[in-house]
Amino acid sequence: MNHGRAKKELRFQPAQVLAISFLIGIFIGTTLLLLPISTNKGHISFIDALFTATSAICVTGLIVVDTPTYFSTFGQLVILALFQIGGLGIMTFTTLFLLARGKSISIKERLRVQEDFHHSPVDVKSLVRDIFIFTFTFEIIGALFLFIKWRGEFPFLKAFFVSIFHSVSAFCNAGFSLFSDSLVRYKNESLINFVFFFLIICGGLGFLVLREIKDYFVNFRKKKIKISLHTKLVLTMTMILIGIGAISFFLIENANTLKGIPWNGKIFISLFQVITPRTAGFNTIDINALNQATILLLICLMFIGASPGSTGGGVKTTTIGVIFFFLKSKITGRESVNLFYRTLPIEIVIKAFTVVSLAFGIIFISTLALFIIESSFPFESILFEVFSAFGTVGLSLGITPHLSTLGKVIIIITMYVGRIGPLTLLFALGRERAKGKFEYIEEKVMIG
Repeated sequence: MNHGRAKKELRFQPAQVLAISFLIGIFIGTTLLLLPISTNKGHISFIDALFTATSAICVTGLIVVDTPTYFSTFGQLVILALFQIGGLGIMTFTTLFLLARGKSISIKERLRVQEDFHHSPVDVKSLVRDIFIFTFTFEIIGALFLFIKWRGEFPFLKAFFVSIFHSVSAFCNAGFSLFSDSLVRYKNESLINFVFFFLIICGGLGFLVLREIKDYFVNFRKKKIKISLHTKLVLTMTMILIGIGAISFFLIENANTLKGIPWNGKIFISLFQVITPRTAGFNTIDINALNQATILLLICLMFIGASPGSTGGGVKTTTIGVIFFFLKSKITGRESVNLFYRTLPIEIVIKAFTVVSLAFGIIFISTLALFIIESSFPFESILFEVFSAFGTVGLSLGITPHLSTLGKVIIIITMYVGRIGPLTLLFALGRERAKGKFEYIEEKVMIG
């Protein structure tokens, strides 16, 4: 009797539950957006509602209709709820509800939460508590600072709602804005820029990194706190990407889109436009006016994305970091992969290459399909769109609203796969690991 119950209990693997949960969220979001109360016009097509719901819960930010003008306040609240849920992870919400009801968390539920946070060996209860404390603390602080700025620009209630919406959107790296030009009008506003810098970066670091940073500053006087290799790699890669990216953006665009802009504006724009492609999706400058070299830079940043266990997408900073140190070890003739006086297990290196390979495969298929269907659009616009969808970024060269129904479906699938991760999707669709171990006779092939 118990055996049958246990077998039924384990019918779905954690990766499958995660994938299904996002599908359920997309279905509910689509249904709510189809209600007449959700739009100012009283109606929205099914494909546009599906696209918007997917973009919101996958924290992407690509839009087919203008969010501030097309959707009513109720519709905007639905979008806000969707990217808040998507940013935190549906499994995290499920665990919180179980804790609130006083129930213990089963092994299966622990696996589900850890699936959303890349199998991190942590206590789930404390993890969920910290996730919500961090999230709402950052979002409230961000909203307060934004409210200070927007209180003098909008009526009280509108300033309140706009501040909360953008604070949550920034921390969740969602990219949705209640301004039709995103944040272009605020490109020289230091307070707005700093608040978005802070929220986007913190949301993209990952909750495990944020908790370790908190523990370090809280306990550094009492005892020496060791920073994990994961946190060191995340912080290092984040600083490198922002630093090199901002300098590159400035050098390329100084004689183009940055021409005639004050120095403080140039600095803000350069920083903002290399921080936001790593899954946030806001922009303070017209993306269509950028040089092709800058477009390529943004594509690289969108592909890399944020860090594991964060609200962002992409193949993740640690994945690229692991591959870099692997290549470095091979170039220097070392057998092991070493970084920060530690040696990485070969399984981690294999997983990193697997994620990147699957990501490139998905992007290639999506780009090819979209190029066949939408042959009237420039190649770079289609490529940019696919990378943006897969990296759950939300930046576009302006083709999103003009996609055909089939083109929108391709982008919807790409956003979904990008949000749950190609490796998770592979586990969700695959069968159980084969039992037993056997190997065939080795034989070499020529490489390079």
